[in-house]
Amino acid sequence: MAGSMAAGSGGLPYGLQAMLKEGYKHLSGLEEAVLKNIEACKQLTMITRTSMGPNGMNKLVINHLDKIFLTSDACTIVNELEVQHPAAKMLAMAAAAQQQEIGDGTNLVLSLAGELLKRAEDLLRDGLHPVEIADGYSKAGELALEMLDDMVVSGTDVVDLKNVDDVVRRITGCMSSKLHGYEKILAPLVAEACVSVLPKNEKNFSVDNVRVVKIQGGSVHDSTVIKGLVLKRGVEGTVKHVENAKVAVFAQGVDTLGTETKGTVLIKSADELEKYSQGEEDKVEKAIQELVDAGVNVVVSGGSFGEMALHFLERFGLMAIKIPSKFDLRRFSRATGAPALVSLGTPKEDEIGFAKSLRVQEIGGTPCLVLEQAATKSAISTIVLRGATTQALDDVERAVDGGINAFRALTRDARAVPAGGATEIALASRIIDLGQKEKGLDQYAITQFGHALEVIPTTIAENSGLDATDAIAALYAAHAEGHNRDGLDILTGKTKDLGESESIFDLYVAKWWGMKLAVDAATTVLRVDQIIMSRPAGGPRAPQGGSFDED
Repeated sequence: MAGSMAAGSGGLPYGLQAMLKEGYKHLSGLEEAVLKNIEACKQLTMITRTSMGPNGMNKLVINHLDKIFLTSDACTIVNELEVQHPAAKMLAMAAAAQQQEIGDGTNLVLSLAGELLKRAEDLLRDGLHPVEIADGYSKAGELALEMLDDMVVSGTDVVDLKNVDDVVRRITGCMSSKLHGYEKILAPLVAEACVSVLPKNEKNFSVDNVRVVKIQGGSVHDSTVIKGLVLKRGVEGTVKHVENAKVAVFAQGVDTLGTETKGTVLIKSADELEKYSQGEEDKVEKAIQELVDAGVNVVVSGGSFGEMALHFLERFGLMAIKIPSKFDLRRFSRATGAPALVSLGTPKEDEIGFAKSLRVQEIGGTPCLVLEQAATKSAISTIVLRGATTQALDDVERAVDGGINAFRALTRDARAVPAGGATEIALASRIIDLGQKEKGLDQYAITQFGHALEVIPTTIAENSGLDATDAIAALYAAHAEGHNRDGLDILTGKTKDLGESESIFDLYVAKWWGMKLAVDAATTVLRVDQIIMSRPAGGPRAPQGGSFDED
């Protein structure tokens, strides 16, 4: 039933029309609500499924601002699609929650939830009630999460996060799935950057302390790590290189001092005008002289430098840096240990920061300000990415972000599970066996949950050009022989222990949260039996296209 209901005798509305405003939409029942919701979710997951795994296909998405996204990252694809259907939006929100919580495994959430709903559709047509299916899925999901503890690879619960080689081995699998072929180049860079800013309490690691700067030109092989901060801007004066810099940071502009209130100065003669100008000049010179006396040789401003201030900074040989972004200014303060002062004056000793080296360096034709610190003092590290096109750099950045998030997950829970579909096949075989022993109508949903887990190795095989049926059969055969850690090798199509041969693992927390969020999203969609939508609000539509910034 959709649209408005007919009016009763006398022209008076009845039913939902009497309760809601004109123009509402009401969908109810199995065909109109439940199955249509499932169909919308299936369509969304069909888009992202082909992007799963190391050989996942890229999507070319052009958003409403005409910005081009060329990526296989499921979260980026879903975000830029701007999904409108309420049920499909639930899956998109579950994927966003996975991205926020772990930073990896968003395609696992979408693909597993979509497959669960697809199999639920068959059960619905066989006569099962949506609540019975949702209950069966919930029970199977709890069993799967309990079994996941048994899948943990022995010895992975402890990792030396200060050892770059150990970290590289643990994050390679995550980065391989996002940008296959470049993981051996990017994983050491990410590991080095993260290890250099790891605090004493490892759980306090912040991803904001690892910055990424994209500079077009060159290739990914030219990417480097700087133990410090890199800003894509030059300096204001002629001093472009300072070693063992003592830094003063001011939040406002460095210029002639003005009064806080408006005032009028009455000048009666040229002599008074000259004295007024000279007094202003003396004050600026005194302020800069005091900075020099305090040992400062680098001045950083969140605003502009006045011409007179810049003149005296040049005379005394001080480097002048303008950082208009308040976020970059905070990071610069954190990197040097100098708080941003709100007024121009002589900083105290503890308000003067330090940098081992500050220099302007041209990278790929782009002038960049490079702040380097000693390895033990670096609070921020920067990965400088090089690439041929903007879209390629964006995709490399997403892979690097995935590696940084994987490192953050390691600081919380270092456990790992077998990769290449090994975990899903092991869980599937055990859950299918339990489903067949279950009594009641739950058994059908539990069994279908087990079969739904096969979607992960099936998709990896399909995206790699392999025969999915043969791949699944080979995995089941290997696990039946006791090789429970064997996953699918996408190069040969055979099964092997990817952790032992190539140091490729899946993070336990990513798998745990991915399965939990997928089951929650699927059961939520199944429990919806009516959709009631009011008429969209009036008013002007949002502008399409035009010149807008990226944010």
